[in-house]
Amino acid sequence: MEKYTIGVISDTHGLLRPEIFSIFSKVNLIIHAGDIGRPEVLSDLNAISSTIAVLGNVDSRYDFPKLKLSETVEIMGYRIYVTHNRQLIRINPREQGIDLVIFGHSHQPLLEQTGGVVYFNPGSAGPRRFSYPITAGIVHLTPDSIKAEHIKLKA
Repeated sequence: MEKYTIGVISDTHGLLRPEIFSIFSKVNLIIHAGDIGRPEVLSDLNAISSTIAVLGNVDSRYDFPKLKLSETVEIMGYRIYVTHNRQLIRINPREQGIDLVIFGHSHQPLLEQTGGVVYFNPGSAGPRRFSYPITAGIVHLTPDSIKAEHIKLKA
């Protein structure tokens, strides 16, 4: 496979905006980085594409009994670590061979590279909180690169 595209979303807090259906319509996988809010959000995302999700601090294990606090997945030889709160990561991503860390929680869109690891927060796609933009993200994997972008959503 020459290219793999991941739709990345976080902090929906029970709200899945209609434009997500078109934005994620051609992705190979969706990753939700927690604070899902309602099980229907995951059902709707799974109707678009296969979805991996982790628990956020507002998510109940009762509502999401199969979800964990973190997931690691390997795609095209890249190791991707997904968690909700970057501050609570209990591993050293670089030492664990992680190439990409996807997280949420802060509601602040972020893309940075530190120590050879790409850190990507898609921002919050849910109800507006604070003064941050409402965003989701797309990650493009190729054999040579990891590229991520933020997509601004309608308020």
